[in-house]
Amino acid sequence: MKKRKIGLALSLVLAAGTLLGACGKSNDTTKDSGKKDTFSVGMVTDIGGVDDKSFNQSAWEGLQKFGKDNNMQKGKGGYDYLQSKSDADYSTNLNTLARQDFDLVFGIGYLMQDAVGEIAKQQSKKHFAIVDSEVDQPNVASILFKEQEASFLAGVAAAMTTKSNKIGFIGGVEGAVIERFESGFVAGVKAANPKATVDVQYAGAFDKAELGQSIASKMYTSGADVIFAAAGATGNGLFKEATDRKSKNPTQEIWAIGVDRDQSDMGPDVVLTSALKRVDVAVEDLSTKAKNGNFPGGKVTLYGLAEDGVGLAPINSKAPNKAAIETAVKEWVAKIKKGDVKVPGTHKELKTFSAK
Repeated sequence: MKKRKIGLALSLVLAAGTLLGACGKSNDTTKDSGKKDTFSVGMVTDIGGVDDKSFNQSAWEGLQKFGKDNNMQKGKGGYDYLQSKSDADYSTNLNTLARQDFDLVFGIGYLMQDAVGEIAKQQSKKHFAIVDSEVDQPNVASILFKEQEASFLAGVAAAMTTKSNKIGFIGGVEGAVIERFESGFVAGVKAANPKATVDVQYAGAFDKAELGQSIASKMYTSGADVIFAAAGATGNGLFKEATDRKSKNPTQEIWAIGVDRDQSDMGPDVVLTSALKRVDVAVEDLSTKAKNGNFPGGKVTLYGLAEDGVGLAPINSKAPNKAAIETAVKEWVAKIKKGDVKVPGTHKELKTFSAK
């Protein structure tokens, strides 16, 4: 009888302990559900580098602003970047940031399309975003721009500034993105000044400033007095060539047009304006959406004039007809936003384009 009572008592004690233990585990799981209270975001640059004065730099500026506005620190657990020195670094860098538990990882530039697609499949529970390309996967947000709308306005400015009616365009690597820049620019020139011609040349690289300078030198020597470069860091050579020529002959009227960000700091005396591609706005906007639980995975977000994703930087105060250019630009912006003018984004569309 005593044995039976003792056994019963032990059973009750064990049962109570098991129940309490189960309750304890339930509370612990609720407390630590695996969810983080913080949000972190990182980006991988293409080979142009984070300080290319153009595309990558604009993206990093947007990420920095997002970080600072949300009281985040640079580094793991906050916001950060990894720089790619060659194509082989893309997959490695994307994977590194994903493994460091960044909530969102950006691949900056269409050159990273394959790498983002590859790593996004491997890290299916992580969120990725790619700028300037489309990756059709549920955990990837794709960001595209209407570059042609910004470059159209730059074309109008160039056409109204040239005195030789000879204008140059320097592209980086041939592809859909730079084709949009080229097509829009040529359309803008033709719309504002049908007599002007555009010499189009490609450098075949986004990181060769010396090559950009060489092409610009030949164009200026051939009579071009306004040149637009959509070539990443390669375009920095244009500014050097224009600045050097202006220093040697201050009375020479030559101009350069920047791209992506306001590049007036690259030559206050020679930079007419810049075709703005607000990569910074897009990076900040998408980061905010992801942080708020509205990550647009599997979708394409398109930024144009209507979304303030592209535009034109202020016209240089030294431009001889600054006021007239500004008036014309405002008129074209209104027409484009209203839908009265559809700016061509391809060579095929350019052939049939009419601004009337």
